[in-house]
Amino acid sequence: MEIAAMRIPESELILNKDGSVYHLNLKPGDIGDTIITVGDPGRVHKISKYFDDIDFEMNYREFITHTGNYKGKRVTVLSTGMGTDNIEIVLTELDALVNIDLKNRLVKRNKRKLKIIRVGTSGSLQEDIPIGSHLVSEYAIGFDALMHFYNLEQTDFEYSISLALEQQIKLPFRPYCVKGSGIMQEQFAFDMVVGNTITCPGFYAPQGRQIRLDLKIKNLMEDLNYFHYKDFWITNFEMETAGYYAMGRLFDHDILSVNAIIANRISNKFADNADKVVDQLVRKILDRI
Repeated sequence: MEIAAMRIPESELILNKDGSVYHLNLKPGDIGDTIITVGDPGRVHKISKYFDDIDFEMNYREFITHTGNYKGKRVTVLSTGMGTDNIEIVLTELDALVNIDLKNRLVKRNKRKLKIIRVGTSGSLQEDIPIGSHLVSEYAIGFDALMHFYNLEQTDFEYSISLALEQQIKLPFRPYCVKGSGIMQEQFAFDMVVGNTITCPGFYAPQGRQIRLDLKIKNLMEDLNYFHYKDFWITNFEMETAGYYAMGRLFDHDILSVNAIIANRISNKFADNADKVVDQLVRKILDRI
């Protein structure tokens, strides 16, 4: 039986007593067609303060949601927390809000496509990408295990990147590679540095940082800095983008990740004005909606 014709059991799609989705605590009318996501809950207000008005607010767990209008367009800003495990929850429940009849628990015949823009911070892996840059992730490479649980289809080029990384860096696993929305890249990031982003399942060892514990994968940062496949180079680290792009492809939503570069891992420098760099990126995205 096709999934679209099946009633989704209560144990699979959990709803709260008020009919809202379980983790986000949102109902279908609470979000706009364009959604800006941020990892840090404290960054939600720093974006929604630019809205003309805010008509909905929800604060639940790490998921804070503000929905309002910006220059006549209905926009939602939502915090996700860190990591692709959170991104899987967020995108599954956002999709449920627009593409599942929550009362009847049936997938809708006519699907609604969301536009989702992740606005995040990142560290550069190339010395020639300066601190203060705005970078769009054209491709994202997942070093996490999320896509081992889904049937993600990759293009031949994406698979070649995955295989080359595994073999050249001698990884004990095969990463997945996914491209973001080309249409959204043209709309929102036509003047940004174009990069290819590694999504890591942690902030310390998975990004080559050693504090007290030994690193199992030695020289990871240096290897990624030098890695290339034809004209494909790795530009930056972060913790969510590959999950966004992979889930976006699976659900057929348009998703783009843009990054404020606030550190350079090669020169070991960090931005003195990180908040200003992020704010400039936020205003750029809002004005292009």
